[in-house]
Amino acid sequence: MLKKLLVIVLIGGIIWACGGSDNSQNKLAKSDKVAEASAVDGKAIFQKNCVVCHGINGDMGVNGAYNLQNSQLAVEERINVITNGRNTMAAYKEILSADEITAVAQYTTTLGK
Repeated sequence: MLKKLLVIVLIGGIIWACGGSDNSQNKLAKSDKVAEASAVDGKAIFQKNCVVCHGINGDMGVNGAYNLQNSQLAVEERINVITNGRNTMAAYKEILSADEITAVAQYTTTLGK
């Protein structure tokens, strides 16, 4: 009886150890969805606050606005420019939240692609 119980427990343990799923695909899918959501939010915020100078596609260049389609800045650098301003561009740190600024910065990387 004890041998049968031990065999059942061992088989159950082996099945349990081999079972389950690989969550790395699920985690990757979630991070993609977060990135998509940020891009969508960033687009809406960009359209509300930035198109006057940068244009809908980021290439209008009114009042010295940089053509964002040609920008080589990393997301972190874009966040800094949006937050603190640069040249004729106003700072948005008092207008947008940090999350909104990040979303806009991420969205601007998609312009011209």
